[in-house]
Amino acid sequence: MDRELALGLLARAKEKGASQGDVTLIEREGVQVKVRLGELETVSQAHEMRLGLRLFFGRSAAATSTSDLSRASLDRLVEETCAMARATASDEFGGLPDAGEMAAEVPDLDLLDHESRGLPIEDGIDAARAAEEHALQYDPRVTNSEGAEFASSFNRLIHANSEGFAGEYATSRFHLSLAPVATSNGSMERDHWYTAARRRDALDSPEDVGREAGRRVTRRLGARQVRTCEVPVVFDASIAGTLVRHVAQAVSGYALYQRASFLCDRLGERVASDLVHVVDDGTIPRALGSRPFDSEGVGVRRKEVVEAGLLRSYLLDAYSARKLGGRSTGNAARGVGQPSAVSPMNLRLLPGEHSPEDIIASVEDGFYLTELMGFGFNAVTGNYSRGAAGIWIENGELAYPVSELTIAGNLNDMLRRIEMVGNDLRPQSPVAAPTLKIARMTVAGE
Repeated sequence: MDRELALGLLARAKEKGASQGDVTLIEREGVQVKVRLGELETVSQAHEMRLGLRLFFGRSAAATSTSDLSRASLDRLVEETCAMARATASDEFGGLPDAGEMAAEVPDLDLLDHESRGLPIEDGIDAARAAEEHALQYDPRVTNSEGAEFASSFNRLIHANSEGFAGEYATSRFHLSLAPVATSNGSMERDHWYTAARRRDALDSPEDVGREAGRRVTRRLGARQVRTCEVPVVFDASIAGTLVRHVAQAVSGYALYQRASFLCDRLGERVASDLVHVVDDGTIPRALGSRPFDSEGVGVRRKEVVEAGLLRSYLLDAYSARKLGGRSTGNAARGVGQPSAVSPMNLRLLPGEHSPEDIIASVEDGFYLTELMGFGFNAVTGNYSRGAAGIWIENGELAYPVSELTIAGNLNDMLRRIEMVGNDLRPQSPVAAPTLKIARMTVAGE
């Protein structure tokens, strides 16, 4: 029925002169609970539907949205969107993707956990309590908690456009996280850990999440500072994905046509070590970033972004592709009623052959990075500077925790200096990477 509603809106818009248009309808329901020191603090439950309408009059466009799906409201939405689109300046690069780029089929990627829909809220509360309890029991120095959270969401998306595409899919997502606090000799530290998956039974157990959170927070106690130096830096797997996220920012079509990326005009060039293989793949069954088509109806496919250090692909939607003289890569990520944007699907630095222990053992004197602070990355120049904390490595072993540091470099150089890649890829986020070692970076301390 909802698909017919979307197609009906497009038909009404066409009668009023719209040359092209698309409709996105999203239905969401979710539950989130938080406990702290065993006590339930918050429970929230939500259910919403939202419809977005984008219309083109030639190359002029406007996008609107509503949560009121009554006939009168939708009639007003069509009228107002048509009026806005007529009044908007023309943009020669505007318009929907070509009909031939639309997804020919909508594959089932097993993104919905049917069995876990409707489970009692108490199950989520129990999971959060168990995770926090195991963190507190891990070590007597774990004395407090900022809380544990469990969340579940179920979504249904319908997209239809005037080029003949109409498709829908449903997804689920589950998340369990906590942030314990540890104290020792007057010092206090916090850390966190989490697990996320499309299916409830694919989450790490609350016991494992709690114990890992406890391990991570206690290893930070007694942190020291170090003198400024240039040393190898090992990025923990939980942090390494941030480098891949910066790559995603630099290969986005919008950054490229604005000349706001250090990777402009570099397709086919070496941009990283030959150990670096970065793939964007929205077709992986059950993966958190997967979907059968993008937010413009274009089919999703696997793309080699960086292959053995060579830049092979940018990430584009229809608009940025036209600006750059290319074709959409199926990476449109337009929100309901929002302007078009580009986003990766499942962007991963593929795992290498080394265990994290092997990588640490290869360092005589260096820094094992476990936390980043601040937002010190310039996509135009590649310059990189972030607050940092972690563990110092001496003679191939983790020696003592360190904090109040800054790591600095240039992402262009950092990617080229990756000399070991771990085998511990943990895809708990759409953007992920395994443990990796950068040969040299500046670590600024005292």
